[in-house]
Amino acid sequence: MSTRNLLITALAACLAFAPLVASADDSDAEAKRLSDRSVPRYEVSVPGASIKAGGAMVLVNAPIATVRKAVQDYGRYQSMIPRFKKSRVIAKKDGKTDVYLEVPILHGAATVWSQTRFDAPVKDGAKGERIEGRLVEGNVEDMRTTFRLRAVDDTHTILKCELLIVPKLPLPGSMVTPELAFAADQAVTALRARAERRAAGDQGTAKAD
Repeated sequence: MSTRNLLITALAACLAFAPLVASADDSDAEAKRLSDRSVPRYEVSVPGASIKAGGAMVLVNAPIATVRKAVQDYGRYQSMIPRFKKSRVIAKKDGKTDVYLEVPILHGAATVWSQTRFDAPVKDGAKGERIEGRLVEGNVEDMRTTFRLRAVDDTHTILKCELLIVPKLPLPGSMVTPELAFAADQAVTALRARAERRAAGDQGTAKAD
Protein backbone atom coordinates (compact mmCIF):
# COMPACT_ATOMS: atom_id res chain seq x y z
CA MET A 1 0.00 0.00 0.00
CA SER A 2 1.40 3.42 -0.91
CA THR A 3 2.28 6.03 1.70
CA ARG A 4 -0.59 8.22 0.49
CA ASN A 5 -3.12 5.37 0.81
CA LEU A 6 -1.82 4.55 4.29
CA LEU A 7 -2.31 8.18 5.28
CA ILE A 8 -5.86 8.23 3.91
CA THR A 9 -6.72 4.98 5.74
CA ALA A 10 -5.36 6.37 9.00
CA LEU A 11 -7.29 9.60 8.58
CA ALA A 12 -10.49 7.68 7.85
CA ALA A 13 -10.04 5.65 11.02
CA CYS A 14 -9.51 8.80 13.05
CA LEU A 15 -12.54 10.49 11.53
CA ALA A 16 -14.73 7.47 12.15
CA PHE A 17 -14.35 7.82 15.90
CA ALA A 18 -13.71 11.54 16.22
CA PRO A 19 -15.99 13.41 18.64
CA LEU A 20 -17.75 16.59 17.62
CA VAL A 21 -15.29 19.43 17.30
CA ALA A 22 -15.30 22.17 19.89
CA SER A 23 -17.07 24.57 17.53
CA ALA A 24 -20.23 22.44 17.51
CA ASP A 25 -23.11 24.13 19.27
CA ASP A 26 -23.49 22.67 22.77
CA SER A 27 -27.26 23.11 22.43
CA ASP A 28 -27.40 20.75 19.42
CA ALA A 29 -29.11 17.84 21.19
CA GLU A 30 -29.53 15.87 17.98
CA ALA A 31 -25.81 15.96 17.22
CA LYS A 32 -24.99 14.94 20.79
CA ARG A 33 -27.42 12.04 20.55
CA LEU A 34 -25.69 10.76 17.40
CA SER A 35 -22.10 11.36 18.49
CA ASP A 36 -21.77 7.73 19.68
CA ARG A 37 -22.07 6.50 16.03
CA SER A 38 -25.56 5.13 16.66
CA VAL A 39 -28.13 4.90 13.85
CA PRO A 40 -31.59 5.56 15.34
CA ARG A 41 -34.56 4.45 13.27
CA TYR A 42 -37.93 6.16 13.27
CA GLU A 43 -41.31 6.36 11.52
CA VAL A 44 -42.86 9.44 9.96
CA SER A 45 -46.29 10.16 8.48
CA VAL A 46 -46.35 11.20 4.83
CA PRO A 47 -49.23 13.36 3.53
CA GLY A 48 -51.50 11.34 1.28
CA ALA A 49 -49.86 7.99 2.04
CA SER A 50 -51.70 5.07 3.59
CA ILE A 51 -48.66 3.90 5.58
CA LYS A 52 -45.77 5.60 7.36
CA ALA A 53 -42.31 6.04 5.95
CA GLY A 54 -39.36 4.43 7.70
CA GLY A 55 -36.40 6.62 8.55
CA ALA A 56 -32.90 6.53 10.00
CA MET A 57 -30.31 9.17 10.88
CA VAL A 58 -26.55 9.39 11.44
CA LEU A 59 -23.87 11.91 12.27
CA VAL A 60 -21.28 12.04 9.48
CA ASN A 61 -17.74 13.25 10.12
CA ALA A 62 -17.61 15.13 6.83
CA PRO A 63 -18.68 18.53 5.47
CA ILE A 64 -22.19 18.85 4.08
CA ALA A 65 -20.88 19.28 0.51
CA THR A 66 -19.09 15.92 0.76
CA VAL A 67 -22.20 14.21 2.14
CA ARG A 68 -24.29 15.72 -0.66
CA LYS A 69 -21.95 14.25 -3.28
CA ALA A 70 -22.33 10.80 -1.73
CA VAL A 71 -26.14 11.07 -1.63
CA GLN A 72 -26.33 12.20 -5.25
CA ASP A 73 -24.14 9.37 -6.53
CA TYR A 74 -27.33 7.48 -7.42
CA GLY A 75 -25.77 5.16 -9.98
CA ARG A 76 -23.53 3.60 -7.31
CA TYR A 77 -26.29 2.77 -4.83
CA GLN A 78 -26.30 -0.90 -5.81
CA SER A 79 -22.61 -1.21 -4.93
CA MET A 80 -22.75 1.04 -1.84
CA ILE A 81 -26.04 0.08 -0.17
CA PRO A 82 -26.81 -3.63 0.39
CA ARG A 83 -30.57 -3.08 0.27
CA PHE A 84 -30.50 -1.72 -3.29
CA LYS A 85 -30.39 -4.53 -5.84
CA LYS A 86 -30.04 -2.29 -8.90
CA SER A 87 -29.49 1.41 -9.51
CA ARG A 88 -28.96 3.10 -12.85
CA VAL A 89 -29.12 6.75 -13.86
CA ILE A 90 -31.49 7.07 -16.82
CA ALA A 91 -31.48 10.80 -17.50
CA LYS A 92 -30.48 14.19 -16.14
CA LYS A 93 -32.23 17.44 -16.99
CA ASP A 94 -32.83 20.81 -15.31
CA GLY A 95 -31.22 19.68 -12.06
CA LYS A 96 -33.39 16.54 -11.86
CA THR A 97 -32.06 12.98 -12.10
CA ASP A 98 -34.14 9.98 -13.18
CA VAL A 99 -32.91 6.75 -11.61
CA TYR A 100 -34.01 3.14 -12.12
CA LEU A 101 -34.06 1.33 -8.77
CA GLU A 102 -34.79 -2.19 -7.58
CA VAL A 103 -35.28 -2.84 -3.87
CA PRO A 104 -36.26 -6.23 -2.34
CA ILE A 105 -39.00 -6.03 0.32
CA LEU A 106 -40.83 -8.45 2.60
CA HIS A 107 -37.57 -10.27 3.42
CA GLY A 108 -36.88 -10.83 -0.27
CA ALA A 109 -40.33 -12.22 -1.11
CA ALA A 110 -40.95 -9.37 -3.56
CA THR A 111 -38.87 -6.82 -5.43
CA VAL A 112 -39.93 -3.22 -5.95
CA TRP A 113 -38.79 -1.53 -9.14
CA SER A 114 -39.25 2.10 -9.95
CA GLN A 115 -38.15 5.01 -12.03
CA THR A 116 -37.58 7.66 -9.41
CA ARG A 117 -36.99 11.34 -10.15
CA PHE A 118 -34.65 13.05 -7.68
CA ASP A 119 -34.90 16.83 -7.49
CA ALA A 120 -32.01 19.19 -6.92
CA PRO A 121 -31.34 20.01 -3.25
CA VAL A 122 -33.58 22.68 -1.72
CA LYS A 123 -33.13 24.68 1.47
CA ASP A 124 -34.56 23.00 4.56
CA GLY A 125 -34.23 25.13 7.66
CA ALA A 126 -31.40 27.50 8.55
CA LYS A 127 -28.51 25.07 7.97
CA GLY A 128 -30.15 22.22 6.12
CA GLU A 129 -31.19 21.01 2.71
CA ARG A 130 -33.51 18.37 1.38
CA ILE A 131 -33.28 16.05 -1.63
CA GLU A 132 -36.54 14.37 -2.65
CA GLY A 133 -37.19 11.50 -5.02
CA ARG A 134 -40.66 10.66 -6.29
CA LEU A 135 -42.10 7.78 -8.29
CA VAL A 136 -42.42 8.30 -12.05
CA GLU A 137 -43.42 4.71 -12.80
CA GLY A 138 -43.03 1.31 -11.19
CA ASN A 139 -44.76 -1.75 -9.76
CA VAL A 140 -45.93 -0.01 -6.57
CA GLU A 141 -48.64 2.49 -5.71
CA ASP A 142 -46.18 5.01 -4.34
CA MET A 143 -42.47 5.32 -3.62
CA ARG A 144 -40.75 8.36 -2.15
CA THR A 145 -37.24 8.90 -0.88
CA THR A 146 -36.26 11.96 1.15
CA PHE A 147 -32.73 12.80 2.25
CA ARG A 148 -32.25 15.54 4.83
CA LEU A 149 -28.81 17.03 5.39
CA ARG A 150 -27.90 19.53 8.10
CA ALA A 151 -24.51 21.04 8.79
CA VAL A 152 -23.57 20.81 12.47
CA ASP A 153 -20.33 22.68 11.77
CA ASP A 154 -17.73 22.82 8.99
CA THR A 155 -16.77 19.15 9.33
CA HIS A 156 -19.86 17.37 10.70
CA THR A 157 -23.24 16.76 9.06
CA ILE A 158 -26.44 15.06 10.18
CA LEU A 159 -27.88 12.85 7.44
CA LYS A 160 -31.41 11.43 7.47
CA CYS A 161 -33.13 9.13 5.00
CA GLU A 162 -36.90 8.63 4.93
CA LEU A 163 -38.18 5.90 2.63
CA LEU A 164 -41.81 5.27 1.69
CA ILE A 165 -43.01 2.32 -0.38
CA VAL A 166 -46.72 1.60 -0.75
CA PRO A 167 -47.16 -1.84 -2.39
CA LYS A 168 -50.12 -2.55 -4.63
CA LEU A 169 -50.97 -5.46 -2.35
CA PRO A 170 -53.06 -4.42 0.68
CA LEU A 171 -50.33 -4.95 3.27
CA PRO A 172 -50.49 -3.37 6.73
CA GLY A 173 -48.05 -0.64 7.60
CA SER A 174 -46.86 -2.67 10.59
CA MET A 175 -45.40 -5.15 8.10
CA VAL A 176 -43.88 -2.67 5.63
CA THR A 177 -42.66 0.32 7.66
CA PRO A 178 -40.11 -1.54 9.86
CA GLU A 179 -38.49 -2.89 6.69
CA LEU A 180 -38.35 0.61 5.27
CA ALA A 181 -36.65 1.85 8.44
CA PHE A 182 -34.12 -0.98 8.11
CA ALA A 183 -33.46 -0.02 4.48
CA ALA A 184 -33.03 3.62 5.51
CA ASP A 185 -30.58 2.48 8.20
CA GLN A 186 -28.50 0.65 5.61
CA ALA A 187 -28.62 3.66 3.30
CA VAL A 188 -27.38 6.27 5.79
CA THR A 189 -24.78 3.88 7.21
CA ALA A 190 -23.33 3.20 3.75
CA LEU A 191 -23.46 6.86 2.72
CA ARG A 192 -21.74 7.89 5.95
CA ALA A 193 -18.91 5.47 5.25
CA ARG A 194 -18.50 6.75 1.69
CA ALA A 195 -18.58 10.42 2.70
CA GLU A 196 -16.07 9.88 5.51
CA ARG A 197 -13.67 8.03 3.20
CA ARG A 198 -13.95 10.88 0.72
CA ALA A 199 -13.37 13.46 3.46
CA ALA A 200 -10.31 11.53 4.64
CA GLY A 201 -9.01 11.39 1.06
CA ASP A 202 -9.45 15.13 0.67
CA GLN A 203 -7.53 15.73 3.89
CA GLY A 204 -4.82 13.30 2.80
CA THR A 205 -4.41 15.15 -0.49
CA ALA A 206 -4.23 18.49 1.30
CA LYS A 207 -1.53 17.18 3.68
CA ALA A 208 0.43 15.64 0.80
CA ASP A 209 0.35 18.98 -1.02
